[in-house]
Amino acid sequence: MNFYDWMIYKGLSKSSARSYDGALRGALSEWAMDGGLISGPLTALTSSSALGALSPSIQELPVFKERNARGHHMYSATLSQFAAYLASNGSDDMQADLEQIISDPTTTATEKTALIKSRIGQGAFRDKVLLHWTGCAVTGFNDTSLLVASHIKPWKKSTNSERLDQWNGLLLSPNLDKAFDKGFITFEMDGSIRLSPLFIEAAKLGITSDMKIALKPDHEKYMAHHRTEEFKGG
Repeated sequence: MNFYDWMIYKGLSKSSARSYDGALRGALSEWAMDGGLISGPLTALTSSSALGALSPSIQELPVFKERNARGHHMYSATLSQFAAYLASNGSDDMQADLEQIISDPTTTATEKTALIKSRIGQGAFRDKVLLHWTGCAVTGFNDTSLLVASHIKPWKKSTNSERLDQWNGLLLSPNLDKAFDKGFITFEMDGSIRLSPLFIEAAKLGITSDMKIALKPDHEKYMAHHRTEEFKGG
């Protein structure tokens, strides 16, 4: 879901969404690039922490201060909206998660190693997910070098034990993984796929309503969370 669609989904008017989206793509990106803060548009950012580090420098630019005051703080509001979008639209913010693991005094060095490997898609978690599924859980595609060991209940919302639990994992092709991670698809108890009404171009990614997955009962507590908390039901 792009920034404009997310704002509409959140209840902003079309005129407000257009204004914020235009400000982000236009003036704010131009000011940041002209000021040497970034080399490309702000829309290329995918991490809320990256935007958080950049925003103070943008807001210190003289042109930002002048235009933001004259525009009744529209540009600062745009940055706030975009920060919320990145935080809620599946941005993993991996660096922040890794830092949290490293600094956590309640976990041992061995546990930290396992969690770090799990977070970056390696280690015991991926091995256990690969052992269970052997190929893409939906399509059966079996070149595992191209498949993603994805958490069903998102990393940020899982306990350390849940982060390493094989039943909290699916092995998916990248297109299915991204759609699942963003909440545009989920799976029923019988394994049938459910498509979000917001996912209007699913077929262009090869994702169709007749797809199905062979879930085990142990998956259900995680999938139930995904259906109720992560899926974008519209």
